[in-house]
Amino acid sequence: MTNRRTVLSSSLALLAGAMVLALPGCGVAGERLPDYHYRLTVEVDTPEGLKTGSSVIEVKTGIAGRNAIPTPGVIQRRARGEAVTVDLGPRGLLFALLRSDDNSDWASGVMFGFAPDLPMPKDENGKGDAAALTRARFMGMLQKRELIVLPERFRGSKYIEGSHARPMLVRFGDIADPKTVERVYPDKLSASFGKGVTLRRITVQLTDDPVTTGIEKRLVWIDFYRKSHFDGTSTIAEDMTASNLASHMTSGSFSTEFAK
Repeated sequence: MTNRRTVLSSSLALLAGAMVLALPGCGVAGERLPDYHYRLTVEVDTPEGLKTGSSVIEVKTGIAGRNAIPTPGVIQRRARGEAVTVDLGPRGLLFALLRSDDNSDWASGVMFGFAPDLPMPKDENGKGDAAALTRARFMGMLQKRELIVLPERFRGSKYIEGSHARPMLVRFGDIADPKTVERVYPDKLSASFGKGVTLRRITVQLTDDPVTTGIEKRLVWIDFYRKSHFDGTSTIAEDMTASNLASHMTSGSFSTEFAK
């Protein structure tokens, strides 16, 4: 715990000094922002009592340089971690994925969705400074250490207004067979797990705890679906009209350790 706090404090000091680094994938000099961890927790009420599961996820963040193509100053994020598993006993396992219904990179951006809205600052030429705005909002986000209950959709932020704030929920008809993956609707958990099972809440909170690992102990087949969907089809030409969830799902939705 102490070491993690020390690392975060050192990172903030570097940020204050406007440290500039080469960001992987952006091709130009950019600014590296402090890494942070957050805990994603799912709470489910059942006739047998409250069941919970959580996962700690790390996010690395950078701002593209002024000459980046096509968008200078754009924020770039990369998450490391795994889906939440809630063990409901004989009723089965509930998974909260690293993605939402409308965003495959949900896990890397959910905390920033609660960053404060701020006015656009100006650079030395009087133009809007997107990088400075991102930096200021990011620093504001890091100050929010309290527990945040995720709403169904983001509200009150002009940047992501209306997008899904909660992760996608799924289960497996047969945990040994990835093709049996099924959607679980937050307001209809009883349809998937039986009468009396309801979602209490999903929360996020900044933490100093280490990243969660080990989901492959439950999903023993996960390493085989890095580059193909759970139904065995290719990820190169996906048929978005397919009704079968297995035709859209890969290991990356469950763990970054088993992404492409």
